[in-house]
Order: sequence, then C-alpha cells, then structure tokens
Amino acid sequence: MNSLDLDRAADTFAAAADLTVGVEEEFSILDPRTLELVPGFEQLRAATEGDPLLRESVAGELISSEIEIISGVGADLHDALARQRERRGRLFALAASEGFALGATGTHPWADYREQRIIDTEHYRRVEQGLKYVAWRNNTFSLHVHVGVRDIDRAVRAVDRLRPELPLLLAISANSPFLDGRDSGLHSARTQSFTKSFPRCGVPDAFGGWPAYREYIEFLKRTSSIVEFTQVWWSARPHFKFGTVEVRICDAQASASESEALASLMVACIAQALRDGDDGVPFDHPAPRLIEENMWRAIRFGLDGRLIDLERAREYPAREAIERLLAWTAPVRAELAIEPIFPERNGAQRQRRMIDAGATRDEVFAASVNETRDTYRQGVTV
Repeated sequence: MNSLDLDRAADTFAAAADLTVGVEEEFSILDPRTLELVPGFEQLRAATEGDPLLRESVAGELISSEIEIISGVGADLHDALARQRERRGRLFALAASEGFALGATGTHPWADYREQRIIDTEHYRRVEQGLKYVAWRNNTFSLHVHVGVRDIDRAVRAVDRLRPELPLLLAISANSPFLDGRDSGLHSARTQSFTKSFPRCGVPDAFGGWPAYREYIEFLKRTSSIVEFTQVWWSARPHFKFGTVEVRICDAQASASESEALASLMVACIAQALRDGDDGVPFDHPAPRLIEENMWRAIRFGLDGRLIDLERAREYPAREAIERLLAWTAPVRAELAIEPIFPERNGAQRQRRMIDAGATRDEVFAASVNETRDTYRQGVTV
C-alpha cells in the first residue's frame, strides 16, 4: 500500500485483531576474533536461501553490519516469543556457520561510523539522502514490539497514554555505555545518538485521537517533509502497514531472557494503555518538557539513577520503574499470563560493574557477546 494513503491506513486498523504480537530484535554482525563490526548482512541474507522460514524472518537495517530477526505475527505474546526463539536460534546457527558472531548491545563500543556501509535498498537510500550525517551516525541496535489494535483512533490514544512510561522502559533497557571507543558516561548512548539526532523522534506529542494525528501526517506530506510514514521515527507510534502500536524505545538486550522479559513488559504496557482508554480511565497527559526530564535521567543514569514521579513532583529510585510498570499493568498481565522477570542488574549496570572492577572495554564487550551467544542460540522461557 501507499504508506501515506491515510484512508487505507485506517482500513488496516479496522481489520486488525487486538493483541496480536510481533517482536523485532536487532543484532550487530561481528568478526568473532576481533569483535569488530563487519558488513555481513548480504552474505547472511544470501545464506538463508535454503531456509524459507529464516529467509522470511531476517531483515536489513541501516548498515550492512546489522541484521534484524522478526517473529512475524503471533496470535499472542507467548506465540510470538515461541516463533522468535525458533527464528533467532536458526539465525545464530547460520551466523556461526558463515563465520560471524552476533552482538546485542545498543551501540558497538568502538566501531567508527565513517567506515560503515549503508545497505542498498530504496528505503535506506532515501534515508541516507534525506539525513546524510544523521543517518551515517546512527549505528545503533534496539528491540521493538508490535501489538495489534483494532481501530486507529484507539491506537493513537494508546500511544498518548504510553508517553510518560517510555522513559521508564528506556531506563530498564539501558545497555549501551560505550560509543566511539570510549565510556560515554551514559547508560544508553544509543538513545542519545539516535533519538536526539533524528527528526520526528523521541517521545511524541499527545494527539487525543486519529483526527489530530491524521492532520499532522497530512501536514508532513503536504509540505514534502516525509514520503512514507516510517519517516516518523517516534519511540512509540501507530504502524500504518501492520495495524499495530509499535514501541521502539529500548536498547537491544544482551541476554535472551532479558529481551523476552522486556518485550513482555512492553506488550503489557500497550495492552494496559488500550484497556485504560477503552474503560475511560482519567489521565492527565504530562507536558513534553516534563517527560523529557525523565528521558534524560534514563539516558544518563539508567537504573542506577533516580526518576521523577511526574504527578507528585518527587524523585524515586529508578529501579522502582520495574515495580511501577508491573503494578500499572497488573490487570492485563493477569488476563494474558504475562509475568516478566528481570535480573538484579540490567546490561549497562553489569558493564559498569565490570569497568569499576578494572575490566577493559574489550573485555566488557567480549563478556556481553558471549552472554548473547550462549542465551539467544538456545531459547528461553519467560
């Protein structure tokens, strides 16, 4: 479909089924000896020729040193996770057979963005032509989830409700302390590099429903600001092609169990946002400038810092973000049998503890790559 055919986008949502789930995980492609980024996507893509399931499940991202594995449409979260385990297990086996390792941190610790090659697709040629340095600089890796939503107005209102929860999800997911060969001092350098550079990115405005959102997209189209809706890179958005709400705020996760726990929590947040909207639960939407305070704290300190209770204007330990989101989503989680379990420390915290103990940058990254290899290739159960 024409991705800016807004009548057709509304029809796609009208035909969508509530609470179907899709999971997308992005991995860096590495030399297993040096752990340098290597341009291996085209080789891996060609190598899927003999595996139809894997061939339909892998996708390219901006650079040739990145590969994405996609679950496809699961009937629910549990089906999507089962589909994803099988697909990424095949991907890791294929990568090893082709002489590659795969990494799952939000950024590569030392890769030079100037040496990375943009993949040759019409979409990414357009991205590069439109953004230039901003596109070249974006060597990042993340975890996305999609949840099916019947009716586009409900989808927009669900995204509205998710806005203040996005920094909490980011803090939980933080897994990228290194960038450009140095300790950035941040917990999510990926977010600073991508979200603070790309246009139409980060936490969206609150629109109140489809009419206002449609007016905004029509403005972008009429002023030649975009030619496809995916050029709206917000951290949560209605996805016109799939009829879903997509959340895309989170860093890639070092271990499979963390990735599944985080995907489960994101699905629960979207489902609860939908439920709150359907039930007419009152909610005062915070101003963007207030949400941005928590975004910065999540980027800078992750779960080691303090976040702000925006309603009460009080700080709380960032680790409580997990409990707060679990408490908010308890009703839908009980119905959908979602019970994510998170480790004592997230990826950025584990890396920082190694740094504090005297480990080198290369040793820290090697430990993460080993954890990724040992967990993603086998599959886990949440």
